[in-house]
Amino acid sequence: MKILITDDEPLARDRVRHLLNRLEGFQPLEKDASNGYEAIELAREYQPDIVLMDIRMPVMDGLEAAGLLTEMEQPPAIIFCTAYDNHAIEAFNVQAVGYLLKPVKAEDLQQSLNRASNVNRAQLNQLQGSLQGSSMRSHISAKTLKGIELVPLDSVYYFMADSKYVTVYHENGETLIDDPLKDLELELSATFVRIHRNALVRKSLIERMLRDENGHYSLQLTHVDKPLSVSRRHVPLMKKIMQTL
Repeated sequence: MKILITDDEPLARDRVRHLLNRLEGFQPLEKDASNGYEAIELAREYQPDIVLMDIRMPVMDGLEAAGLLTEMEQPPAIIFCTAYDNHAIEAFNVQAVGYLLKPVKAEDLQQSLNRASNVNRAQLNQLQGSLQGSSMRSHISAKTLKGIELVPLDSVYYFMADSKYVTVYHENGETLIDDPLKDLELELSATFVRIHRNALVRKSLIERMLRDENGHYSLQLTHVDKPLSVSRRHVPLMKKIMQTL
């Protein structure tokens, strides 16, 4: 079975590779990943059977990467390798996914590899809730003909809902996603604000609020040519936000 090692610590990757080389039937890929984003790219290219995944990593953490890996047409099994304590481990369904404490022991690794199975999104959410201090995702994912497209959250200008889909407008263009606008609003409330039933905009890009001769309000965003409509019910909130910008 092909295994992708993902950890931001070179020594940790080397240790796991050494352990894997002593086990029969499990072959680590020649290339390792140092963060979740690299793990997704390598998983697309090499189609590993199992991904050994650290949780705390720069660029994209292991939880977010695991969630995106489950959306692949043939998702790999996920085994988390982490330094979190036993209370967090007990809060997670270890029968569904391997969960190893660092430093990883050979017998524990062997056992997890033997019972590895795909982690689903509900289980990821459970794990996410049991780990204090986990940050929100850094990328928005979309299923396209090419596979999973990742849009860095920092590059997003606004979200616009239309029928069953939401369009992400970002610095590299437009991308359709399946996430409901309501869910995005709840998750991203620290950096985005609802200005209309169909629009969610990045707060830091708000330049000014406009009012036309008919009393209709709109927002001008940095990098966005056309002002976006503000519904009447959201005007009071936007006026308060404008005072803080």
